[in-house]
Amino acid sequence: MIVDTHVHLDDVRYEEDLEAVLRRSVEAGVDRWIIPGADPETLPRAVELAQRHPGIFFAVGVHPYDAWNYDRKLLERYLGHEKCVAVGECGLDYYRLPEGEAAVAEEQRIQREVFLDQIALARAYGKPLIIHIREASRDAQELLEAHAGEEGGVLHCYNADHQLLRLAERNFYFGIGGVLTFKNARKLVEVYPRIPRERLLIETDGPYLTPHPYRGKRNEPAYCRIIAEKMAELSECSLEEITGTCRENTRRLFGI
Repeated sequence: MIVDTHVHLDDVRYEEDLEAVLRRSVEAGVDRWIIPGADPETLPRAVELAQRHPGIFFAVGVHPYDAWNYDRKLLERYLGHEKCVAVGECGLDYYRLPEGEAAVAEEQRIQREVFLDQIALARAYGKPLIIHIREASRDAQELLEAHAGEEGGVLHCYNADHQLLRLAERNFYFGIGGVLTFKNARKLVEVYPRIPRERLLIETDGPYLTPHPYRGKRNEPAYCRIIAEKMAELSECSLEEITGTCRENTRRLFGI
């Protein structure tokens, strides 16, 4: 069985048929799901789903795009919940920055400040981190190496930056999703064999980043199997071996 370690089941695109999505997921061998806390407005929905479904867990966090709306007290309200397994999705994203040197500097300052506070929250509550990094690898790595605790975390949708592999030594895992199946994923395919197998996790990031051959359609956790098949191919092992390894990795990191 597989755990989808990053899927936005609280997204509006799952509202009408969530039970069918979960049923297809279980039929495909995916029986547990972690909802990352990317949007504070949908957090109550994530909590409600986790309370209703034994296999659903959630994290609390603020995505770097929402750093200006960071509310530490809101996150702390849910951090003690029995189904809360992590802090995140948090991190740095320099892909979409405002125009003007001063505005860029201020945006990056706010993102770093909010990221640091969520790292501190993770350490205070003994939770791992779910980390989003886009075009900000150097800054993110420096902050994690200097401030993250032994709880570690996962580099969600690992971006194939080989320098980030150093974080494997600090209890950080690497979330592998549908991008691995893309025809233009040459860099990730090349770097993938260098990731220690005991640091691999499977994720969809649904409803985003749908794997081949379903690109262009809504992603869903059942497609974890497609990702796992590609991982097994590149790892030169059986599907059962890679899914078993990733499930054990999930248990070690998130305790589920």
